[in-house]
Amino acid sequence: MNFSRNILRSSTIKPKRIFTRPDCLIHYGPRKKQPLGLLSSRAPSANPLPRWPPKRVTAFALTFVVSAAIGTLAFAQTVHAESPIDSSSQSQPPLFRLDEVRKHGRDADEKWIIKGNKVYNITDWIPGHPGGEVILRAVGGPVDQYWNIFTIHKKQEVYDILDTFYIGDVDPQDLVDGKVPVEQLADPFKNDPKRDERLIVHSDRPFNAETPEEGLNSFITPDDLFYVRQHVWVPEVFEDSHRLVVELADGEEKEYSLQDLKKKFKEHNITATLQCSGNRRKHMTEEARSTNGLQWEGGAISNADWTGVRLRDVLKDAGAQIDDLPSNVQHVQFEGAEAYGASIPIEKAVDQFGDVLLAYKMNGKPLAPDHGFPLRLLAPGNVAARSVKWITRVRLSDQESTSQWQRRDYKCFGPNISSQEADWDATPAIQETPVQSAITSLRDVTPHSAQDSKLLQVYGLEEDSIAIEGYSYAGGGRRIIRVDVSADDGRTWHQAELLPDEAKGAKAWAWSRWRWVLPRQQAGRCFVVKAVDEAYNTQPGEYEANYNFRGNLTSSWHRVGYRAKPT
Repeated sequence: MNFSRNILRSSTIKPKRIFTRPDCLIHYGPRKKQPLGLLSSRAPSANPLPRWPPKRVTAFALTFVVSAAIGTLAFAQTVHAESPIDSSSQSQPPLFRLDEVRKHGRDADEKWIIKGNKVYNITDWIPGHPGGEVILRAVGGPVDQYWNIFTIHKKQEVYDILDTFYIGDVDPQDLVDGKVPVEQLADPFKNDPKRDERLIVHSDRPFNAETPEEGLNSFITPDDLFYVRQHVWVPEVFEDSHRLVVELADGEEKEYSLQDLKKKFKEHNITATLQCSGNRRKHMTEEARSTNGLQWEGGAISNADWTGVRLRDVLKDAGAQIDDLPSNVQHVQFEGAEAYGASIPIEKAVDQFGDVLLAYKMNGKPLAPDHGFPLRLLAPGNVAARSVKWITRVRLSDQESTSQWQRRDYKCFGPNISSQEADWDATPAIQETPVQSAITSLRDVTPHSAQDSKLLQVYGLEEDSIAIEGYSYAGGGRRIIRVDVSADDGRTWHQAELLPDEAKGAKAWAWSRWRWVLPRQQAGRCFVVKAVDEAYNTQPGEYEANYNFRGNLTSSWHRVGYRAKPT
């Protein structure tokens, strides 16, 4: 269903009009693709290779290059050039044919890239890339199509620093209207999987889509309707060759194949909800102020059964003293096949009741590519951004992940702080999430329908009524103990029924479904829901007090408008 305040005219949930206070009327805004972040990185060594023109490269500049200029050039390209470098000429830059640039790809001694119509030699920088060899996808061709995704690169200071790697220009003979021909630009999304058409799509490249109403109205979300949050493209990963490396604090490493994990460790099953930190961001935009990011409604959340092995067991096998860890081990960092990175506190990772899994099944089947095939981390109770997909490395560390998505995204700031004023370094990363609830279904029911009459009998009703359902959830494994619902925009309240389920796990990692049925004559123009967890945390009534420019952790009361259909 549409999670704005919908007016419902029939038993089919179709928004006819949109409302705001005092009668729940709000307006939809356009859906726009949002820029993605840039990975932080380690400082590279000075590059001794020839430059055109020669430039002095400071250590600070090189560090910035790693963290801003080329940090996400994780892509493969095939373009070519022919002419040798004419280093004797200082009056004009050397020219390179596309065929020659292509020769400086993954298997060459020197690795080149093209940005615009300029050529850069990044050979010496590659060892400092935080995503490891994934950057080799970029070498040998243009990177413009990737910078169109990672728009954070498009700053003058980034271009200035990238110039320190400049060695020449693309030969004009190979340009069309001054640009590298489109056919020379590889499509990083060409191998993305086909998705279910029922998903509510917010962006195609990278693909981001929320779960539709039918997927939210069951305790277990079907695999093909589980919401999808991608920061990049879906990598090609093969089960037989996939490896997980566990790196201890002293640098010692141990490698595992998927078969190693399945054979060596006890299998565990849990039921857990994953929720994007931006779930319901659109509601904050509509009710408070503009926010940055994909304008998710209420479907950036889903629930599934997960199967895998406990991270704590694997860490112990790799040599970590999980019951007596040294004081310098404070975090566990995770890296995915496409350089996405995140971390969680060590206490969560090794907690015997924390249920952190290296998961390889979802709802009893192998993970789908969109959800991390063949192996992903699952950190139940934490924001979904910490459950790294296509996981390749686990690292014990004294600091949290240095990735963009840990250090400069997925954080919240005060309502008075703008994006220009935000102190990212001083603000902690989101881990556990606050209590949340939403209305996912609101329909008229009548005793004249055989199916509806059975539902009405359960609640002792014999008249035309309204059935409201939804989800409630709290991070940290905290159980939902109560869901309060109102039919008159919060003036009076009632308690919804918490529906039974068969969730598995040491704590309450899964959402709780709820239902409320009331006579239609008692309904006002606006229904409201709020939930309470076992620590008696509850949702705030208004949005402005909890506003943050990123629109993260939107959890204020959810309202849905209602108008009875004519009799």
